Amino acid sequence: MTKRIYLDAHATTPVDPHVLEAMLPYFREEFGNPASRNHAFGWDAEKAVAKGREQAAELIGASPREIVFTSGATESNNLALKGAARAFQGKRDHIVSCVTEHRAVLDPLERLAKEGFRVTLLPVGIDGMLDLDRLRDVVDETTLMVSLMAANNEIGVLHPIRQIGRIVREAGAIFHVDAAQALGKIPLDVEQDEIDLLSATAHKLYGPKGCGLLYVRRRGKRVEIQPQMDGGGHERGMRSGTLNVPGIVGLGAACARCAEKMESESLFQATLRDRLFEGLSTIGGVHWNGAKEPRLPNNLNVSFAGIDGETLLMALDDIAVSSGSACTSAEPKPSHVLRALGVPDKLAHASLRFGLHRWTTADDVDYAVDKVSAIVKRLRAGA
Repeated sequence: MTKRIYLDAHATTPVDPHVLEAMLPYFREEFGNPASRNHAFGWDAEKAVAKGREQAAELIGASPREIVFTSGATESNNLALKGAARAFQGKRDHIVSCVTEHRAVLDPLERLAKEGFRVTLLPVGIDGMLDLDRLRDVVDETTLMVSLMAANNEIGVLHPIRQIGRIVREAGAIFHVDAAQALGKIPLDVEQDEIDLLSATAHKLYGPKGCGLLYVRRRGKRVEIQPQMDGGGHERGMRSGTLNVPGIVGLGAACARCAEKMESESLFQATLRDRLFEGLSTIGGVHWNGAKEPRLPNNLNVSFAGIDGETLLMALDDIAVSSGSACTSAEPKPSHVLRALGVPDKLAHASLRFGLHRWTTADDVDYAVDKVSAIVKRLRAGA
């Protein structure tokens, strides 16, 4: 069997064996519904959910009562954006975000704009970084919320969350952070970073798919959000629906595991990422996209001059990576993130995003370098 190498950890990550082990009993032996308050099966499930809530809260410096469980980061983003906007409707109507956000933020903002909210999308520089002076200029007494991702899902660039948090707090607005890519990879503290709402998902940090969280501030400046799904009043009325107990157990275990491994793991992955870039650079015409620092330790987004990116991607049959282009069958378009950086369309179409993970090895990186380099050289030669 041909060896397969997975370098697409920004799309999803394999479940950590420790996480899977924690989850397994809650599929059969401990299958109770935590809303069943009249017997031991329900009580045990409720205890498991409480533990998962505590583990998730601890990773971000929150109180367990500030954690709302959802189906993933997309739902969390929708609940944060629409929930807060509609709760404050008639008081403030201005929302600030950025052109390089994920569609799970941009699409809800488009919906809110149709409902009458004013949305400002700030540009970024060629390095993907936000101009904080420009942010200060657009935030005013009408601003309801600022929504920014902690780490970009394509180029890995980190926004200065703590500085932004201070700017938003001074304006009396709500600060929402999409931490889907950042949680478990870099330190986040909702108190020190002055974050009011934070979205995340388990499957980006070695947990299961189908479970996420939304942090909603209760301490100090309490944030009100309007529920987007009714029916039973679960999660203190903010998100109705039977809780995904195995998923919540897995999310909590994944958070606890990341807390243990984050520092050493980040250093190792950054070393591998640099090894990957240095290896690819030897073929020439390789462009690093986004700032080199600050960025996620496991992210590398590069463009290869002189080739067709889709052809390159198809040739990498045994290496899982993502293209820098988001293409439709009718009309190929370059990534909106790379376009925002000013990357020319030809280069944007010839981009690859590498996402290293907990079990990536130096041998994996070296194999990827050899394989990608050989294909790029062949494509450039017209073979």
